[in-house]
Amino acid sequence: MQFQDRAIACFQALAIGDAIGKQTEMLSRAQVQHWYPGGVTGFHGRPGDVIPRYAGKPYEWRIGETTDDTEQTLAVSRALLREGRARHQAIGQELLQCKKSLHPGVSLWTFVQLGDPSRIAPDGDGCGAAMRVAPVGVMCPPGNLDELVQDAYECAIPTHGGQLAIGAAAAVAAAVSAALDGQPAAEVLASAIRAARQAESLRPAVAAPTIASSIQAIYAALAGAPDLNADAIGTQYFPNSPQTIVPLAISLALVTQSAQQTALIAANIGGDSDSVASIGCAIAGALRPDTVNAEWCEVVDHINGDQVVEMAKALAGLRPAPVKPH
Repeated sequence: MQFQDRAIACFQALAIGDAIGKQTEMLSRAQVQHWYPGGVTGFHGRPGDVIPRYAGKPYEWRIGETTDDTEQTLAVSRALLREGRARHQAIGQELLQCKKSLHPGVSLWTFVQLGDPSRIAPDGDGCGAAMRVAPVGVMCPPGNLDELVQDAYECAIPTHGGQLAIGAAAAVAAAVSAALDGQPAAEVLASAIRAARQAESLRPAVAAPTIASSIQAIYAALAGAPDLNADAIGTQYFPNSPQTIVPLAISLALVTQSAQQTALIAANIGGDSDSVASIGCAIAGALRPDTVNAEWCEVVDHINGDQVVEMAKALAGLRPAPVKPH
């Protein structure tokens, strides 16, 4: 399969995971079952209609609509295309234009209020950096770990300066990069762990567990489970903390090796479901493009018109060609 095709699948899967997961974002497992008694099986309702649980809220999210996960991914993509590599000020300039999920309490709100694209966040360990870092994985080959980790760091620091956030961003970028190369799932996992460990040196140590150790633990548990049950996963690894959100996303992607399954499991668990689904689907889509649901892609493209395919094609052109042995 051509690299560009994998890059397109990566971006399409990221967007559909984002939109599928948004239906249950921040719900408990019990609340997911209340709103979706038969479980989340795709988009529920007519695309473009308001998701029932958001009716009457300050922002009425629509069925099929993508969130800040996709918006910020495209912002990073524009910065990379302009600069040729990741520079935090260029990324900051693009992030200042982002509007979705912009409210007090989120890291981007602080960044936008300050209005300084060159700002380096002193802390912040949420998943905001990891959710937008896939373009770095498209641009950087997995063999150049130093550059990949540095670019993930540059992507993170406008809003997220904590060790967990930077480690998570590096892990996702490395996983996407390795998956795009068509490497087996075991090597994609190893790449993510190596990158997270290397990124740990860029910021002061935090209390255990680290992102690298969390990825190892959650992957081992899911890979050894008899089945991937949303109740069991949600009980043990509910995605509401830095040590669960990104490690769960990476683990679901590599255990299922399916963008569709990753999106549905994440949505049925709840919590930060849109980020788990978008991050996990980006990796799974790169690894197995044939698992990206074409009907869901059509819905997301129709509702959002984000041009994710065009952006993926352009980014794929930045990736250095592999060096052929003599």
